[in-house]
Amino acid sequence: MFTGIVEELGSISSIEEQGDAIRLTVRASTVLEGTGLGDSIAVNGCCLTVVTIDGDSWTADVMQETLDKTSLHGAAPGDRVNLERAVTVEKRLGGHIVQGHVDGVGEVVRRTPSEHWEVVEISMPPELGRYLVDKGSITVDGVSLTVVEAKDASFTVSLIPETLARTTLGSRQPGDRVNLEVDVIAKHVEKLLAAGYLDRLATRGNDA
Repeated sequence: MFTGIVEELGSISSIEEQGDAIRLTVRASTVLEGTGLGDSIAVNGCCLTVVTIDGDSWTADVMQETLDKTSLHGAAPGDRVNLERAVTVEKRLGGHIVQGHVDGVGEVVRRTPSEHWEVVEISMPPELGRYLVDKGSITVDGVSLTVVEAKDASFTVSLIPETLARTTLGSRQPGDRVNLEVDVIAKHVEKLLAAGYLDRLATRGNDA
């Protein structure tokens, strides 16, 4: 589990094609502190497992399923990536609960700069729209953000200077693909409602 607070910008140093998978090597520093083999690191919001560590670089195996459903498909050496280690129990939850399981890929539609922040509109697969609400949470390329306006096929977020400077969102341009993860709590609520669980619970409460 993650919080959506990016710890550092790393860079992809190499990609080894393996047929139905790739081996991704990422150069980093902060996220390697205290990290061992088998630990999890989110790369642009995608949870990957550390399989080797060599100095200031680490590698992960990325399966075809992940390539098909995330923006890691099309990644290239030299690309900057947002990195975050899995959260520990003593760490503050600075963002929101993030699983590192990408729900879909969106595209940057437009950027509107202001004096002290920048509004970015991002398209999304239509099936994700039901999970977004104004002032709700969304993860974009591993960054925990607050939805400013939720639309049918897109949403907007406001990026402060700190986010622009410390994450890849500062350089994403219209047409660039980004990983999206909706709030897992919204998905659980939807499932409970579909199963009628909350209605049954309310009925029991009224009977009592």
